[in-house]
Amino acid sequence: MATARVVSQPTEKLDDSGIVAASLEDPEAFGELFRRHSPRLHAYIKRRLGLTLADDVVAEAFATAFRQRERFDGRAEFGAWLWGIASNLIARHHRQETRMYRAFARTGVDPAEDGVAELVSDRVAAAAHGPQLAKALASLSSQDRSAVLLLAWGELSYAEIAATLDLPLGTVKAKIHRARIKLRKALPGEKNDG
Repeated sequence: MATARVVSQPTEKLDDSGIVAASLEDPEAFGELFRRHSPRLHAYIKRRLGLTLADDVVAEAFATAFRQRERFDGRAEFGAWLWGIASNLIARHHRQETRMYRAFARTGVDPAEDGVAELVSDRVAAAAHGPQLAKALASLSSQDRSAVLLLAWGELSYAEIAATLDLPLGTVKAKIHRARIKLRKALPGEKNDG
């Protein structure tokens, strides 16, 4: 008796949930999720922890997601689920991140900078305000810092941040609002308009 061969769609045409499901039968399909999500996640983690740890944390986040892919139920977006895993891993490196910000505040040299300036004006602004901003970031709680940096550097929406941190949307909005006020106060010449 001949068995019918199931022809599946190429993973490039599937949404993230479809790829997770496909990877249960074909583990190599999970590589498409890495291709889609790793550049943005890596850039964010590099800003948080530096280049040295970014590679390791991204790899660990994807390895964890792969091992736990059967638990992904599709209620949240895969990206939010993955960023939640990465946020938990970043939290383990809280002391390293705080040391980086304190060193930046003391020296004015951004340890996460790879030496390639995208825009000269951004570099000048960062040089002028970077140490004060780094000191203020170091003073935030780990969860508040994660919320504000997921917004600023991760470019996630409030809803994505809420899913990532497993917090109510209102809590995320309040945390970001309070963190912004604290960060504005730390920058010279900035008005605190709340």
